[in-house]
Amino acid sequence: MARSALINVMITAARKAGRVLVRDFGEVENLQVSLKGPNDFVSAADRRAEKILVGELSRARPGYSFLVEEQGEIAGPDQTHRWIIDPLDGTTNFLHGFPLFAISIALEREGQLVAALVYNPVSDELFTAERGSGAFVNDRRVRVAARSRLADCVITCGIPHSGRGDHDLGLAELHAVMGQVAGIRRTGSAALDLAFVAAGRCDGFFEHGLAPWDLAAGTLLVREAGGYVTDIAGKSEVLASGDVVAGNEAIHNDLLKLLKKAGAGAR
Repeated sequence: MARSALINVMITAARKAGRVLVRDFGEVENLQVSLKGPNDFVSAADRRAEKILVGELSRARPGYSFLVEEQGEIAGPDQTHRWIIDPLDGTTNFLHGFPLFAISIALEREGQLVAALVYNPVSDELFTAERGSGAFVNDRRVRVAARSRLADCVITCGIPHSGRGDHDLGLAELHAVMGQVAGIRRTGSAALDLAFVAAGRCDGFFEHGLAPWDLAAGTLLVREAGGYVTDIAGKSEVLASGDVVAGNEAIHNDLLKLLKKAGAGAR
């Protein structure tokens, strides 16, 4: 597969930041004896990776704006292009030595997602997509799974936890979905959840309360893999709502129906 110059720029930045995250990940086990230490360490790892990504992408595409997790909006002279970056999606996994976390990079052009990358540096798996050009895993083209019955599907999701999320709604949604599917998974990284849907490894994904940097790259990956991504209301502006439902056409529609019904019952 011949990669575009834009995707090569993104891969170079992601691999450089990924090497730092893998090195820091190797130190996490040594920090588990402290409550404060590991959290501070992970925050520092997050910031180091973000600095590398912003630096590399700025050098390659001078003037582009940024929306990044740690620093927020970074306005550049070119207001038509914006990088949306999560340097470490799956921070809690990282903190506990659980090897499911990712770097997520997306590029917006005039408000439209045009390029995406999700990279797990531990497994060295690289998910990429450009608008109109399909989705790939390590240069192999992928499509969303073709299953059409929820009973045959594995669904990933976010689950509310201490201090975050609507627990009553979360329980209602789980109850509605778990009785209809072959399995439910919780990876702890929305970027990887969406990448796995794009690659056909799981059949659908839903979660509430996400940030644009959690969703941007994965959204384009799923759409370029032939899937559907909307919010719970079925609208396409998932970056604005923070709520997401993804899958192929049939599974996406079935999940929407289940989640809407669960939401109505939880009110």
